[in-house]
Amino acid sequence: MTAARSTKRRHQVRVEMSLQFARFPYLKRLDEFDFKAQRAVDKRLVEELATGRFLSEGRNIIFLGPPGVGKTHLAIALGVVTAELGHRVYFTTAIELARKLTRAMNENRLSREMKNLTRPKLLIVDEVGYLKLEQPEASLVFQTISQRYERQGAMILTSNKAFSAWGEVFAGDAVMASAALDRLLHRCTVVNIRGESYRMKDRHRPGERVDVTQAGFEQPAQTQGQTKRSRRQAEPAAKEVSA
Repeated sequence: MTAARSTKRRHQVRVEMSLQFARFPYLKRLDEFDFKAQRAVDKRLVEELATGRFLSEGRNIIFLGPPGVGKTHLAIALGVVTAELGHRVYFTTAIELARKLTRAMNENRLSREMKNLTRPKLLIVDEVGYLKLEQPEASLVFQTISQRYERQGAMILTSNKAFSAWGEVFAGDAVMASAALDRLLHRCTVVNIRGESYRMKDRHRPGERVDVTQAGFEQPAQTQGQTKRSRRQAEPAAKEVSA
């Protein structure tokens, strides 16, 4: 076996292991995403994200929008890209993450679990806000966000909640929600997807239009510039796409 073939094989094995470690519920790729059907998504921006530069920059990505508009598809697809670049990635839902950390805390192994969540190059947290967290769960999720922020570890989050409603997500604690957003948005690309659910399109009656757009998604002021935290160095302003 030549050196080139051996290197290619090692990379292949590494990618396969990364995909297995990621625990994706299913595999999705960017070339499967229908940008023509979902014109709310900026294809050029997604292609830039697919270069993987956000990983080295420790930049987060947040997909906001109502159910069925492709948030999870895009998150998984970028996770697959990350694995194919040879990096570790881990996928979970917000409620699964909260329950996993709660079990770890009850079994006196929270520190080890937190380390496991900071090691992957990319952590994907899906469905933020679909189910409300209890106070202890919200605190554990916040700790995860905070620790990855301190280590400049990239995250991708998907949510059906406008940032103004994230207090509800964090057990009604507006202060904790603000602190979480402060860290997430410091280095962040926000993709605000407005549109019609893919799943609803096939259920339309002829001539009927079903619009599940949530008008409550506002453009967060923090993504227009840098978060003012005295302990942080200057970073590039977060990007936002309002679709």
